Amino acid sequence: MKNKSVIAKKEFGQNFLKDKTILRKIVEAMPNNENRLVEIGPGLGDLTKFLVDVKSVEAFEVDTDLCKLLQSIFKEEIATKRLHINCGDVLKAWKSSLVDEPYDLVANLPYYIATNIILKALADPMCKNILVMVQLEVAEKFCANAGESVFGALSVITQSVGEAHIVVSVPPTAFEPQPKIDSAVFLIQKTSDRSDEDFEQMLRVAFKQPRKTLLKNLSVVYEKTLLQDAFSKLNFTLTIRPHQVSAHDYHQLYQITRSLDGRRESGNTSS
Repeated sequence: MKNKSVIAKKEFGQNFLKDKTILRKIVEAMPNNENRLVEIGPGLGDLTKFLVDVKSVEAFEVDTDLCKLLQSIFKEEIATKRLHINCGDVLKAWKSSLVDEPYDLVANLPYYIATNIILKALADPMCKNILVMVQLEVAEKFCANAGESVFGALSVITQSVGEAHIVVSVPPTAFEPQPKIDSAVFLIQKTSDRSDEDFEQMLRVAFKQPRKTLLKNLSVVYEKTLLQDAFSKLNFTLTIRPHQVSAHDYHQLYQITRSLDGRRESGNTSS
C-alpha cells in the first residue's frame, strides 16, 4: 500500500500510519456489532485495507489527490460496495448525523481537527462507538478520570455519554512522515449523546483556569454565596480544584446552580 509518489500535505495534517502491528490492534479493538464503519481521513488506505475485510466502509477524504489514488487502489471494493469514498470536507457534510444508519467511527484522525471531529461524533445519535488515533495528550484528556491532572471538560463530556479507555500508545516511528509527538488509539463506547450546551458552558468556565479553585473559577459567572451553598450540599471543600470533581458531581452541581436565583453575577460568560 506504500506509495512513494505521495507527499504528505501539512495543511491536512497528514501523517500516514504504516505500522501493521498497530493497524491490526485497531481492528482487533473494534466493537463486535453490525454497525457500519466510517473512516475519516483514510489517507493512503493502509487502515482502510484492513477495515474493508471486516465490514463495508464509508470513507471521507478531503484531499482530492488522495481521493483519486484511493479510487484507483480500491476499484474492486468500490465496485462491490464494500467501500464508498466521499471526497470533500467531512465537517461540511456533517449535519445532525454523518450517515443515516448506526455506525462506528474508526480512523487515524488528522491532529489539527481530531478534537472537533470527536465532539461531533459524541453528539451524533447515529454514532455508537469511536475508535480513533490522535495525539497522546488529546487521548489522555478524553480518557482521564477525576483526580488526574489532565482531567478536564473533555473528560467530563466523555464520561457523560459513555466510557473511554486508551487501547495502545503509538510512537512516531509508526508513521510516515514521523510526527514530533506520541500518539494513541482510544475507544469511546457511547450509551447516550452529548446535547446540553448550557452544561458544557459551565464546564468551560469551571476548567478555564484549572490551577485555581473551582469556587474561584465559577464565581466569575455565579454568585459566590450561592456557590458556597451548593458546595455545602455536595460536600465539596471550598478549596477543591476543577480536576478533583467527578463527572457525576459536575452534573449535580449544574442542576443545583440552575435552580439558584440570581445566579449570574455579571454578563461575562466567556470561556
